[in-house]
Amino acid sequence: MNTIEVYESGPLKGEVFVQGSKNAALPVMTAAILIPGVTVLHNIPLITDILYMITILRSVGCVVERNGDSLYIDACHVNTSQIPQNAAGKMRSSIIFLGAMLARMHRAGIPYPGGCVIGKRPFDFHVDAMERMGAVVAAKEKMLTANVRNLHGADITLRFPSVGATESIILAAVLADGRTRVFNAAREPEIQELCGFLNAAGAKISGAGGSELLIDGVSSLKPVEYRIRPDRIVAGTYAIAVAATRGNAHILNTPKEEMGALTDVLCKMGCEIKEEGRGIFVDGRNASAPCGYVRTGVYPEFPTDLQSPLLTMLCVQEGNSIIEETVFEGRFRTAFELEKLGADICVKDRRAYITGRCRLHGADVCAPELRGGAALVIAGLLASGKTIVHDAWFIDRGYADICGDLERLGAKMTRNRGQWEEDLSLAIRN
Repeated sequence: MNTIEVYESGPLKGEVFVQGSKNAALPVMTAAILIPGVTVLHNIPLITDILYMITILRSVGCVVERNGDSLYIDACHVNTSQIPQNAAGKMRSSIIFLGAMLARMHRAGIPYPGGCVIGKRPFDFHVDAMERMGAVVAAKEKMLTANVRNLHGADITLRFPSVGATESIILAAVLADGRTRVFNAAREPEIQELCGFLNAAGAKISGAGGSELLIDGVSSLKPVEYRIRPDRIVAGTYAIAVAATRGNAHILNTPKEEMGALTDVLCKMGCEIKEEGRGIFVDGRNASAPCGYVRTGVYPEFPTDLQSPLLTMLCVQEGNSIIEETVFEGRFRTAFELEKLGADICVKDRRAYITGRCRLHGADVCAPELRGGAALVIAGLLASGKTIVHDAWFIDRGYADICGDLERLGAKMTRNRGQWEEDLSLAIRN
């Protein structure tokens, strides 16, 4: 049993602090294996994906210790290039170990990655890039194996600006011979974070934040202490929750400069958002209008990770809206769960047509994936009676304490865990 019971809660008010970024922390932790020494990382979120990443790092010979939200990673004695199935199968980001292991060990064994089932996320981009840099890669029995005598720089053009493939190339290229140029690179803030961390460790990377990266390989990297940026998706989730409930709240430790696409949509719907100190103040008391049309896309467009929470909010707005999903076609599985609560949504191909003014009612629903689970929690705050969100372990993959955070804003909810989940939660916090 792993559920969240959510009750209609009225407007959310108060203040909440945003955790460190999951999608920034995971590649930076992976990059630590390139550094023979002790890397210190701060503002690491206490989520299950971080625990799985720690498991992987320890399995290849790293010594990892945690103190609060800080991690100490000693990668002096990395002794294997084989990533264990039990952890890799639970998280998609394990695929970027392909580039990191080739750089550090000149070989790699990577199980097919796991993570949320939200659509096609092929890893051929990773394979093609590593082959361009001199590696020989083979796929057999749900395992990628690769080896290389010496990685060398190359010109690589991505068919799609994949975040994971861009990260994998960066991790391989920083210690490769010569210069690597990446065209149509991902521009996400998390790419900028990885490059910032590696440059602090002695790498030579330029162009982060743009569509062309230039990476000059270096002979070695030095240990570094680094602080991970706040999580823009968690901040956005809480902003939507406040606006959807017609509340007003301070969302602290918010990377406001990375959230323009979301704040533009919320303001269009009648929300007032102000920058205040370390975060933003969200006033959703007049946020009743529909959004009209929203299209998800790669950064800096509207993030696919916030599509499901926005979909929930649109169900109760005073008018009809359309969302077009261009990144992951499986995101709309959340719509079918929202219909159990009384939502009126028609999904056709990659578009969802939302009829507003719905009166949601409590029901049993299942989190289809990480962000969809968070969306269903928001729906429970809006629905009359009690909503039970099953498979809430999905949410733990990206939100350190969604119940505690929303309760601080006045939400009414109860978290129920089975013994395995209790043990896992204890492991994360110890």
